[in-house]
Amino acid sequence: MKMNANTSQKIAKFTIWAAALFVIAILFSIIAYILVKGIPMLSWEFLTDIPRDMGRSGGISSSIVGTLVVTAVAVIVATPFGIGTAIYLTEYTREGRITRIIRFSAESLAGIPSIVYGLFGFIFFVIYLNMGWSILSGGLTMAIMILPTIIRTSEEAIRTVPQLYREVGFSLGLTKLQTITRTVLPSALPGIVNGVILSIGRCVAETAAVILTAGSALRMPESLFSPTRTMAVHFYILAREGISMDNAYGTAALLIILILLLNVGFNMLVNRFIAKGR
Repeated sequence: MKMNANTSQKIAKFTIWAAALFVIAILFSIIAYILVKGIPMLSWEFLTDIPRDMGRSGGISSSIVGTLVVTAVAVIVATPFGIGTAIYLTEYTREGRITRIIRFSAESLAGIPSIVYGLFGFIFFVIYLNMGWSILSGGLTMAIMILPTIIRTSEEAIRTVPQLYREVGFSLGLTKLQTITRTVLPSALPGIVNGVILSIGRCVAETAAVILTAGSALRMPESLFSPTRTMAVHFYILAREGISMDNAYGTAALLIILILLLNVGFNMLVNRFIAKGR
């Protein structure tokens, strides 16, 4: 028996909504489970004390600092290169062999497993450049890892800016660079920031590449050349070795809260910037 159009439309709509709600339910179930297990562990001592006895006691202050500094190094290094590449692909060149090579390279980098990045960072930064296990080695390795994400999201954000904006800038006597910096980039800022936020989330949650380049030292880092242990690595070691599941859940809960705060904070800053521009 043939199904009429209204019935098939309702079935398709129900299926799509069910799939979306199923994904949301899984996400909230994982987050709720970790938060229920981890939030009771969060205290002032846990946040401000350094790990002791291999992480069985003490806090995670050194891991918090290590996470923030490694992420900051990666984002500071990768963002200018990523946005600059996106500007070149969209504003300074036409479609051709060079653009295809650049996009193919970025897509290839995006598909490389993180452990391969870690191995490259270990060989090149840690051994060849003699940086050792350090924040700088980890940050530079993570910068290479997040570069494709920033390039692709920035390129798509810039492409969504109407061509009319550029023509108005040129008609007012602005140079190409002035038009890009004063008209195109402010309009594309929300999309660019979303790409940076995605990159930050990947940096904060990465383990394989970081443990091979930044190390897993428990002490508080003193410089960019000090080894460190990020929260993701700390959580991984505590859970894998069965050292302290309570501290592992506490670290995981803090990771989720930190990523949430970063997302909300960046979005508020972007919305305020856009509101001022208007």
